[in-house]
Amino acid sequence: MNGRSCFVTGTDTGVGKTLVACALIHLHAASGLRAGGMKPVASGAFLHEGVWCNEDVQALQAASNAALPTQLVNPYLLRQATAPHIAAAQEGVQVTLEHLLQCHAQLQSSCDVLVVEGAGGFMVPLNAEHNSDDLAVRLGLPVVLVVGIRLGCINHALLSAQAIRARGLRLAGWVANHIDAGEKQGEAMVASLIQRLRAPLLGRLPWLPGMTAAQAAARLTWPDPP
Repeated sequence: MNGRSCFVTGTDTGVGKTLVACALIHLHAASGLRAGGMKPVASGAFLHEGVWCNEDVQALQAASNAALPTQLVNPYLLRQATAPHIAAAQEGVQVTLEHLLQCHAQLQSSCDVLVVEGAGGFMVPLNAEHNSDDLAVRLGLPVVLVVGIRLGCINHALLSAQAIRARGLRLAGWVANHIDAGEKQGEAMVASLIQRLRAPLLGRLPWLPGMTAAQAAARLTWPDPP
């Protein structure tokens, strides 16, 4: 695997992880690499032609230039749009890290770069014993933190970065995503995070409804190897 593979997490749900993950896939594919995405656990599904689908999974597959089986890209699709461990328990699904790791290993053989998108924030529970951070540790990938720029984001970002480093993982960088069109202190928030996060700012995404992965990729960079 190429050193650009990473685990994408966020300061919260709804901060733009999927957009950033797709943009990173697009960025790496544009450089001639076989790039794909993985969404280990997805919550929230809809029926399309008799098949249960998830928008995040579809977006990752659309951004990929590698042909990857859906059952490996998204091993667990939960119908309810709620915390994975709650949805899994109510739907009688047992999420296991072992199965996720097996699927990830199979995807690796088909990609130069594999971008893994977590569920919600960094420590969202996946089952009764394990959280998303446990999966990140087992994968051993550098982490990209997506920060939704809005009131409270500084605290959320600093706590997330602290948790990532406490698990022995490298914070490869962070992305500032301006998700609140009415936030007047966005510039000051980003400046504070640049000073405090001690990690590369990979890019800033402006408030732009309907932004495509290609548009986002044009605003991102990938850091040089440490």
